[in-house]
Amino acid sequence: MDTAPSALPSTSTPAQDARNRRKGATAAALASAVEWYDYFVFGIAAALVLGDLYFPAGSPSAGVLASFATFAVGFLARPFGGVIAGHLGDKRGRKPMLVLALTLMGVATTGIGLLPTYETIGMAAPVLLVTLRVMQGIAVGAQWGGAMLLATEYAPEGKRGIYGSFVQLGVPIGVVTANSVFLLAGAFTSESAFAAWGWRLPFLVGLLVLVLAWYIHKHVEETPEFRAAERALAEKEKEEKGQATEQGADKEAGKGKGGDGARNSPLRTILRGHLGTVFLAGGSFAVNTATFYILITGVLDYTTRELDMNRGAVLTVSLCVSLTQLVLIPASAALSDRIGRIRIYGLGAAGIALWAVPMFLLIDTGSLLWLAVGTFVASCFLSIMYGPQAALFAELFTPEMRYTGASLGYQIAAVLGGGLAPFVMVLLLETTGTSMSVAAYIIGLAVIALGSIKVLADRARSR
Repeated sequence: MDTAPSALPSTSTPAQDARNRRKGATAAALASAVEWYDYFVFGIAAALVLGDLYFPAGSPSAGVLASFATFAVGFLARPFGGVIAGHLGDKRGRKPMLVLALTLMGVATTGIGLLPTYETIGMAAPVLLVTLRVMQGIAVGAQWGGAMLLATEYAPEGKRGIYGSFVQLGVPIGVVTANSVFLLAGAFTSESAFAAWGWRLPFLVGLLVLVLAWYIHKHVEETPEFRAAERALAEKEKEEKGQATEQGADKEAGKGKGGDGARNSPLRTILRGHLGTVFLAGGSFAVNTATFYILITGVLDYTTRELDMNRGAVLTVSLCVSLTQLVLIPASAALSDRIGRIRIYGLGAAGIALWAVPMFLLIDTGSLLWLAVGTFVASCFLSIMYGPQAALFAELFTPEMRYTGASLGYQIAAVLGGGLAPFVMVLLLETTGTSMSVAAYIIGLAVIALGSIKVLADRARSR
C-alpha cells in the first residue's frame, strides 16, 4: 500500500541522511507529545473542575455535560485545522504548518490557564473558554498531519511504520505528562486551592510548546518526499505549458491533466477523487479515538462522580496504563512493517469490540485493581491499532495530497469518535443507568471500523 518511496535524496551523504532522519523523527515526536499534552489537560480539567467553575448553573451532571460539550467543540474544530493545514501543507510544506500549529496551541492553552471564571466575569467566561478550545482544536487538527509526515516521509524504505509510531507515541506521552502534572498540582495544594488556582498550573506549562515551535522553525528541514513531489509537479507543469504553447492553445495549459489541479488545490483533488478513501480511513479509526477518550476522560468522571473512587488513585491508574503504550505502540508498528498494516490494524479493532463489555463489568466493581485490568487490556488493543495507523494513513495517499487526505481521515474519526465520546458516555449513563450502554456504543463503532478496514484491505489486494 506504499504509494511513494521513503528514500532521501541521493545528493545527500549517508551521515547527513541519518542526521536528518533523527532530527525529523525527534522533532515530530516532541511536537506530537507537547501538542497532545496541551490538548489532554483540558479533558482532565473538564472531568474535574471546569463544570463547577465555568458552568455552575444546574445539577453536577449538567455541569459535567456542559464541560464535556466544550471538550467536544475542540474536536468539531479539528477538521478545519486539518483542511487548512493540509491544503497549505501540500502546497507550501509540512514544516511551516507544524510550526504554526504549535504556536496556536501554545497561545490557546496558556490563555485557558489565565482565563477568569464565571464567578468573576459571568457569561464571558464560558464564551471565552469555548473560543480557546476551538483554537486548540484547530491547532491539533493541523498538527497531526505535519508531525506524522515529518516522521514518515523521512523514514528509510521498509520502516515507515516504526517511524510513524514516533508521532503516535506523543499521545501516551501527552497523557502521562498531563496526568502527572495534575497529580503534582493536587498533591501540593489543598482541595480549595486546587479548585481556585492549582488546576491552572498544567495549562501554563503549555508555554513550552512555543520554544519547540521556534526550534523546528530554525533547525529542521522540509521532508525529502515533499521536495521531490514539488520538483515533479513543477516539471510536469512546465512540460504541459510547453506542449500547449507549441499547439497554439495556451488556455489548455490551465486544464492540463490533473497536475496543476493537484498542485494548486490538493483539497479539490481529494474531494473529487478520493473522498471515499477519506471516509473509510475515518470510519476505521473512530472506535479507537472514542474508546481512548472514554478511558482517559469519561472513565475519570464516571469513577470519581458515580463510583466514589479517589481522584488521585484513578489518575495514577490512567498514568500507569498509558506508560504501557510506550512499548506497545512501536512494537505493533514495527510488526506492521513486517506483516502488513491492515492485518495488525484489524486485530486491534476486533479486540476492542470483544473487550468492551468485560471492561465495564470490571470497572463497575469499583475496585482499583479491576479498573487497572480492564483499562490495561483495552489500552493494549488501542495500541495495536494506533501503532501502524500513521503509516497506514500516509500510504493511502500520494505525496502531493497526503497532508490533506490523511489529516481529513484522522480528524473525521476524531469528530465521530473522540470528541463526542465523553459527552455520549455521560448522556448514556444518565439515560439508561447502566454502563453496558457505553459498551454497546463502543461495539457499534468497532463494527463500522471492521467494515471500513475490510474495504481498504480489498482495495489494497486489487492494486
